[in-house]
Amino acid sequence: MKKNILITLYDMEIGGIERSLINMLESFDYNKFNVDLFICEHKGDLMSQIPGKVNVLPQISKYTVFRKPVKQCIKEGHFTTSLIRVVSRSIAEVKARKGNLEEGSGYIQMQLVQKYSTLFLPRLKKKYDVAISYAWPHDIVVKNVNADKKIAWIHTDYSMLEIDNSIDLMIWKRFDHIVSISDECSKSFLMKYPTLKEKVVIIENITSPNFIHKMSHDPISFSEGNFNILSVGRLSYVKGFDMAIKALRLLHDKGYTFIKWYVIGYGGYEKELIEMISNYNLNESFILLGKKTNPYPYMNACDLYIQPSRYEGKAVTVTEAKILGKPIIITNYPTAKSQLINRIEGIICDLSVQGISQEVERLIRSDKEQKNLIENLKKTNYGNVEELEKLYKLIG
Repeated sequence: MKKNILITLYDMEIGGIERSLINMLESFDYNKFNVDLFICEHKGDLMSQIPGKVNVLPQISKYTVFRKPVKQCIKEGHFTTSLIRVVSRSIAEVKARKGNLEEGSGYIQMQLVQKYSTLFLPRLKKKYDVAISYAWPHDIVVKNVNADKKIAWIHTDYSMLEIDNSIDLMIWKRFDHIVSISDECSKSFLMKYPTLKEKVVIIENITSPNFIHKMSHDPISFSEGNFNILSVGRLSYVKGFDMAIKALRLLHDKGYTFIKWYVIGYGGYEKELIEMISNYNLNESFILLGKKTNPYPYMNACDLYIQPSRYEGKAVTVTEAKILGKPIIITNYPTAKSQLINRIEGIICDLSVQGISQEVERLIRSDKEQKNLIENLKKTNYGNVEELEKLYKLIG
């Protein structure tokens, strides 16, 4: 008899977590499992890429409140959760000021909103063998889902998150297993939550080289005669695109004006980045491409892929660049060494403007190193569908 599995997350906007879920669902064994997918808000370009064998549950209006403007939520009649959001924002801002948090109150506000809002949201009616909270908000599976076993997924470096760990601990304790996407992610998580060691299991993001190569063949054109860099990620402080802009300015000042840097992504930091691009006179050279449902043709066409992040869990995009055989530079964020083998699969540079610019310059000047990196990547098979066996074992 097939087991009934529920997977939850907020939406299907373009992002590494959402793409990793699509890859996992593409490889799932539907002969053994019935898979329901509960998406709080049915939006995002990746909705169309959900495999047909997955049963997408109907949207429940009350669950769409987490990211909509509060005014819109009030118009739609979500009065209690709107009040919770307003109060949570005020409390989070006080905590952020007291803690002098670099990224502000956003994460703590999210914690408070999901902690209290889920108390007023309807429970899902169906009973499941296993419920998987693949991404935020994790409170839903804990409080509003009836399942024999509950599994959570972590995708980021918890040593860097500016959150109230005591709030999260109360939720994490109630999961049977917590899946981490890398050894470094596990270590950072357990630094904050050492009592949860027995619950943590490593299952790497599922990658499908055949799918990525197939999707990379759409023709796109970068400017000929230029050295084209690509980065992919949410436009946020965490992703380090402000450092990328400054690094490109340094490179242009050294005479490398033939370098163009393209960024695929969207997010709340866009206005600040546009202003910075203008201030550094890089309007024609640092180009924000916006959302792209299929980033692979751009990745395939670039000369160099760079992940200039301040922290990551394990960036899906770096693995995708490896699959496409691209020279790669990543900053030395805490989990970087779990991402690639330095000087073999790519380059780990100092997490600074100077570190990025120096390694770009060195790589441009060394055709030999570029070729060595490409050859090493092309000799390696980065497919890992077998990782799903670890999940099947947890499911039981």
